[in-house]
Amino acid sequence: MPDRDAGGFQERFYTSSDGLRLYARDYRPDEAASAGWLPVICLPGLTRNTRDFHPLALLLSRDPTAPRRVIAIDSRGRGNSAWDENKANYNLAIEAGDVIAACTTLGIERAIFIGTSRGGLILHLIAATHPDLLEAVILNDIGPVLEAEGLARIRDYLNNSRRPGDWNEAAGLLKENHGASFTALAEEDWREMALALYRDIGGRPVADFDPAIAEALKSIDFNQPLPDLWGQFESLGRLPLMLIRGENTSLLSQETAGEMARRHSGLILHTAEGQGHAPLLHLDNIPTAMRAFLAACR
Repeated sequence: MPDRDAGGFQERFYTSSDGLRLYARDYRPDEAASAGWLPVICLPGLTRNTRDFHPLALLLSRDPTAPRRVIAIDSRGRGNSAWDENKANYNLAIEAGDVIAACTTLGIERAIFIGTSRGGLILHLIAATHPDLLEAVILNDIGPVLEAEGLARIRDYLNNSRRPGDWNEAAGLLKENHGASFTALAEEDWREMALALYRDIGGRPVADFDPAIAEALKSIDFNQPLPDLWGQFESLGRLPLMLIRGENTSLLSQETAGEMARRHSGLILHTAEGQGHAPLLHLDNIPTAMRAFLAACR
């Protein structure tokens, strides 16, 4: 049976096709109130986890007019999901399969998906392989083309040897690394980000993911063109699609966003002002824009 957490969600554990124990948060409003509204499933970024979505999940599940069930997933090797002994399994295809396993376990036949960064790349694959699962998609600062500069920046700060000694230092380190591109954030936002990214181990914040995930970025040859997912993006063409792009992002170029809009005439583009990669979805007017998009989706 799932455990009830005081944070307003149920903790759910399920098993991947290769036997790994994986984790999700399940925000369930009153069934009568949410009847007729499709659930929302949230997929986090490369080294992030379900805590990134907590404020947004509360907003959507407690919406006074259209409360929806919200499920946030920890990918393998992140958050409360088990680390994989086979580090080669940290790849998009395997992680897409884990999302399918979560939907099967939780009884989800069709849903609206929100994918932040790597979560959005996973959705490109799901659109191509399991299109009937998707009713609509929100991509958070991600598209079929990744900018090498932005990916190299992610590689560098994830593999930085500096480790915070306490929670104030953790928030300060995040601000030092990302403050120039996240000018919209207040001090409490940096601390909230730290609480989402780090796990408390013995009173000290420790990054909440398998270090092998960051280590793998070192093997990328940035002198070679990065592969793109335009073929998979075409599978999103039949769906309602929203793209949230950070005003100061270095991973998703304006050119790529423009080409996405050209190929998907119905794409709704929202700019997250004063934010970089990847925008915090519960800040400023982003929830309002997302609610408007969701309102058109049952």
